[in-house]
Amino acid sequence: LLIKAVVSTQSTGAPAAGAATEGLDVSQEDGVLTIRLNRPEKFNALTWAMYTAIGETLNAAAENPSVKVAVITGTGKWYCSGNDLSNFTKNMPAGGPQEMASNGQRVLNDFCDAMIKFPKPLVAAVNGPAIGIPVTTLGLCDLVYCTDNATFKTPFVSLGQSPEGCSSFIFPRTFGFAKANEMLLTERQITAQEACDGGLVTRIFTEDRFRDEVDKVVKHMASLPPQSMRISKGLIRQEVTEKLLEVNKRECEVLRERWLSDECMTAIMNFLNRKK
Repeated sequence: LLIKAVVSTQSTGAPAAGAATEGLDVSQEDGVLTIRLNRPEKFNALTWAMYTAIGETLNAAAENPSVKVAVITGTGKWYCSGNDLSNFTKNMPAGGPQEMASNGQRVLNDFCDAMIKFPKPLVAAVNGPAIGIPVTTLGLCDLVYCTDNATFKTPFVSLGQSPEGCSSFIFPRTFGFAKANEMLLTERQITAQEACDGGLVTRIFTEDRFRDEVDKVVKHMASLPPQSMRISKGLIRQEVTEKLLEVNKRECEVLRERWLSDECMTAIMNFLNRKK
């Protein structure tokens, strides 16, 4: 239903009928598809259903000629706080942790593959702090704009997990190995300016100008010849697309192993208990 709804969406600004997924708003206007994370009470943390819906939305938009540009953004003060850790503790499938980990591996792999394969401009509008996968997948976007109060952190090791979103490949090539290791291994949080200086972020805007400035960019892109845009992106990405798909597959395989480890389970339970 989600795919059919997004494909049939016209440039009226109305959300696609039937495309509703809790915590996610999808709309289209003047050639710009906006995917808005909408769980402000949970800092826009991602559920398995949201991962699947975002991936399916991008796959459908790739084939929809009325979509020229796609934007991912958040609601409220946060961009996204990463994976909702209740994904690992609620609604355990009949097959137990093994099935849960296999399902999570598939969902995450499909989600990142959809971003990697998306043939049109993909813009991240980072409206606030980001933790985990919304940080790592910024390298899969074509343009990244953020507010001056945005921060970026990847706390994988403390949760007994490992890098995803192709960050094990992209971050060292963006920041250099020393800076990438500081983010991925020591979990150091970086500022918007550091992310911009390092090449992860395209440009920074003040919070009061952020939405207007991003709108100007995406509307301009949507007005440009779409085939030229698509061909140009293909040329820019052609040398790395297959490599990114390979890296994503391997990262998801490793994550499945980590999710089943005692170390990871203990770390997640300790984190959830601290939040109570």
